[in-house]
Amino acid sequence: MALAVKLEAFEGPLDLLLHLIDKNKVNIYDIPIAEITEQYLDYIREMQRQDLDIMSEFLVMAATLLDIKSRMLLPKQVDEEGEEIDPRAELVEKLLEYKMYKYISYDLKDRAMDAEHVMYKTSTVPKEILDFEEPVDMEALLDGITLSKLNQVFNTLIKRQAGRVDPVRSKFGTIEKEEFSVEDKTVFIEAYINEHSPAHFTDLLSENASKVEIIVSFLVILEMIKGGKIRVTQTELFDDIVIERIDSPVLSAEK
Repeated sequence: MALAVKLEAFEGPLDLLLHLIDKNKVNIYDIPIAEITEQYLDYIREMQRQDLDIMSEFLVMAATLLDIKSRMLLPKQVDEEGEEIDPRAELVEKLLEYKMYKYISYDLKDRAMDAEHVMYKTSTVPKEILDFEEPVDMEALLDGITLSKLNQVFNTLIKRQAGRVDPVRSKFGTIEKEEFSVEDKTVFIEAYINEHSPAHFTDLLSENASKVEIIVSFLVILEMIKGGKIRVTQTELFDDIVIERIDSPVLSAEK
């Protein structure tokens, strides 16, 4: 049975497909391609006397439907995950996207129609009124204000400000790079112990030594102990470390 329709009722091939799907009350995710294709071709036959440029778009869609129909007659194909590939999937995605834009256009059209009933009036307030500033009565403004209330307001503001301060980043100071290499410190310590044995660990540090310098110096001492170059002693816990060279001159002062 031929399907008599008018071209003016549709804006394109996707619009016609949506009409046929709604008319047949079928699930858009499970389109009966054979039935929809037959009705679509009936519509194409009614377009023979229409503009060829417009008809060409519908012919492309007709070819797409026939291609999908033929692929559905072939054995099912599977993807890399082993799932069947539906030849209709790409068409369904386009239909859903078109349907979304179509309904959005309806909403925009309704808003445009509603906007036609809205009237705007240019402001006619005199400049003197716009520039008017109500005078401030300082006595009325400060009425009831006491030092105690001002102190409460001040403390409240201080607490709010303190709450915005990052407890970690706020304590960051200027970060300065300290240059203490193990190699340079090794040369210095070996030369010092060659001339001053026994020596104290604190003698190897500069005035106001930083943590980095202390750590580097301690690592050098440990390496020298491991190499059998020195021995260290400490009388009491937390006492200064006494350093003695084992024999002379085994240290590589020539470095």
